[in-house]
Amino acid sequence: MKAAVIQFKASTKKEDNLKKIVSYISKAAAKNATLCAFPEFMMFYTNSSQTSKQLASLAETINGTFVTTIAKAAKDNHIQVVGSFYEKSKKKDRVYDTSFVIDKSGKVISTYRKIHLYDALGFKESDKMISGSKIAKPVKTSIGKIGMMICYDLRFPEMSRSLAVAGSEVLIIPSAWVKGNMKEEHWITINKTRAIENGCYIIAPDQVGNIYCGRSLVVDPYGKILLDMKKKQGIGFVNIDLDIVKQTRKVLPLLKNRRTDVYPTLKA
Repeated sequence: MKAAVIQFKASTKKEDNLKKIVSYISKAAAKNATLCAFPEFMMFYTNSSQTSKQLASLAETINGTFVTTIAKAAKDNHIQVVGSFYEKSKKKDRVYDTSFVIDKSGKVISTYRKIHLYDALGFKESDKMISGSKIAKPVKTSIGKIGMMICYDLRFPEMSRSLAVAGSEVLIIPSAWVKGNMKEEHWITINKTRAIENGCYIIAPDQVGNIYCGRSLVVDPYGKILLDMKKKQGIGFVNIDLDIVKQTRKVLPLLKNRRTDVYPTLKA
């Protein structure tokens, strides 16, 4: 099955980004993709001067205009969409960084609130955000059973392993990977590692421009990079073959060979 990966530079204006997103959905469907995946913070770019109160005032619920417009585009174009948005929370001046999966009938079939906030390397997302409290169960899509992660979650192997053990064949990871010393090397290495250690596809759409490095990736279960979008805005296409997941997990049975009976014996 064909998947589309969208890499673009989000502006600070929600309405402008939404128009771009709807256009990308239409273009992906026109090329016979059955699912298209967008990066983190696709709703709008939050610069350092934007206060937590200002961000919270622009956030929406899952039933708000932003997601419902995308859901309508998914239905109109008969395509599944994975994306993200700033979701309102009950905590004052804090939002969730939330991803969603919409099916081809326009129904939201899964949501995931980012659990690992990027409080590292000079950034502190917890100043504006609140973390989620659970990992979303893998969900069936046209390209296989997908597990959802967001950006900084990549650095925590426990999460991708949990999703793989729960049945994920593809991990989709909307990201806004910040530029910096060795950051692109980290990005590529970690995405490849998560694919190899779990015998699954990785689809990692990334923001480009502003403070982000681009390099949206698709990696196969054996660690081969199938798509690297470099610094270009636009759509990349890949074919996802679940037989390769099965074959890789058969010849390199890492999930089967785990020693979960032994690991807990090590105490700090």
